[in-house]
Amino acid sequence: MADGKEITLDENGLAQSSGILTVYSFDPDTGLYSGSSQEFLTQGLGIPAHATTQAPPADVLGKVCMFYNGNWQQVADHRGETVYSTVTGEAVTVTMPGDYPPDTTLLQPSTAFDKWGGIRWVTDKEAAQQAALSSAEAMKAALISEVGKITQAWQTQLLLGIITDRDKASLTAWMLYLQALQAVDILTATNISWPQRPDNQ
Repeated sequence: MADGKEITLDENGLAQSSGILTVYSFDPDTGLYSGSSQEFLTQGLGIPAHATTQAPPADVLGKVCMFYNGNWQQVADHRGETVYSTVTGEAVTVTMPGDYPPDTTLLQPSTAFDKWGGIRWVTDKEAAQQAALSSAEAMKAALISEVGKITQAWQTQLLLGIITDRDKASLTAWMLYLQALQAVDILTATNISWPQRPDNQ
């Protein structure tokens, strides 16, 4: 036995004698360097799987070592960074070493209606306007519906001639509010000033 001395491997990768050998391990799926260790090899045996006797190059800031096709390569390490899909605009966290994922950019879109223009985001103003219009239409319809629910009983009482003066005043206030709602122009759908709801319901 040759304890404590660094041994060598033959052309087949087998220990020529028993002893210690420094090996450098890497992830079997990604090739990412995972560290070194000293292994005791018996004569005629090879090194552990997913390891090499080649030492990786010295550390470089922003890069990691990966073992590809029998050699170490230094690749960019953007893991943990946030990029944005140029297709959907969604945020993506980089999880693998290497270049940034395809179809991504470091530039964050400023609105939900931004489209990637090749070098920057461009807001689709027509889509944004249409979305604002749809939202305003839905808001107006919801507010008008609310008035109907709140005043339904009062209107029935008014027809029957049994409404109280207080409820009649409330009904009048809500009807004036309804008129104001119906008069709101939502075609521009920008800076809409919605009328104030009556305080009493």
